[in-house]
Amino acid sequence: MTDLRIVFMGTPEFAVKSLEAILEAGYNVVGVVTAPDRPAGRGRKLRESAVKTFAVSKDLKVLQPTNLKSEEFQQELKQIDPNVQVVVAFRMLPKSVWDYPELGTFNLHASLLPQYRGAAPINWAIMNGEKETGISTFFLDEKIDTGAMIMQESVVIGEHENLETIHDRLMNKGSGLVVKTLKAISEGTTKPIAQKDSAMLREAPKLNRENTKINWEKPLNEIYNHIRGLNPYPSAWCYLDNGDAQEQTVKIYDVINHKEEHDHFYGKVLIKEKQLLVAAHGGFIEIKQIQLPGKRKMETHSLLNGFKFSEKAKMR
Repeated sequence: MTDLRIVFMGTPEFAVKSLEAILEAGYNVVGVVTAPDRPAGRGRKLRESAVKTFAVSKDLKVLQPTNLKSEEFQQELKQIDPNVQVVVAFRMLPKSVWDYPELGTFNLHASLLPQYRGAAPINWAIMNGEKETGISTFFLDEKIDTGAMIMQESVVIGEHENLETIHDRLMNKGSGLVVKTLKAISEGTTKPIAQKDSAMLREAPKLNRENTKINWEKPLNEIYNHIRGLNPYPSAWCYLDNGDAQEQTVKIYDVINHKEEHDHFYGKVLIKEKQLLVAAHGGFIEIKQIQLPGKRKMETHSLLNGFKFSEKAKMR
């Protein structure tokens, strides 16, 4: 069995759980690499990453390079001298970094690779209506999420689960898989398997304004999956035409889908017994949480107490 000297690389809350599990398992973490502090909020005060906050609380050495290729960072890494690196929700590494440790650098990815390579695997799996997703560990190579697989575990996606619930389940299961992977590396029992490409692979590109917009012309279930895959972050959105001069951009969060035949045009807004409904192909999307411009996220029943939808209101 090899004694491990681990450098952990990660930034958001998703990565904290894995770092915590590594420490609880008794492994030696010689350094933590995370994003630089960034201005945030109205006051633009510097905010540190979730990983940094946790690492500092555990008295771990923290590195925050702005340039992973810089000579300064490369020297710091050599001084720490890790023999394995663990990457969870971090940015792409140059070869000089991921190829440095003798036992390799592995990544935890929130999908059943090779499916959903990319920046937003949890969102896209739900948005595409998948019934199953999971977590994978693999050794890094030159490309994104293509390295040899080490371990993998699956998770069922419930019909009404959203990003938040699946994110938390994968975060917890992933932390355990990271520890199992470290144990196998230490014992020299890993048997990496090359990923197989095929025309059936689905990607998980970075989310942007275009691919998060709701298309009310699509079938009911596709719209429903799209919205729940983006709830609560970064949220699905569309335009609200309330019959006045200017359209408003609205963000839509919690929804229910009602399968029902109707003759309304797609995107038509209806108010029925304190329900906010939008007509779609095959039924209605009932909006339970919504955010109007300049307002906080609200429960629909509260919104309807003060906001009036025109009889001509429509979403597009």
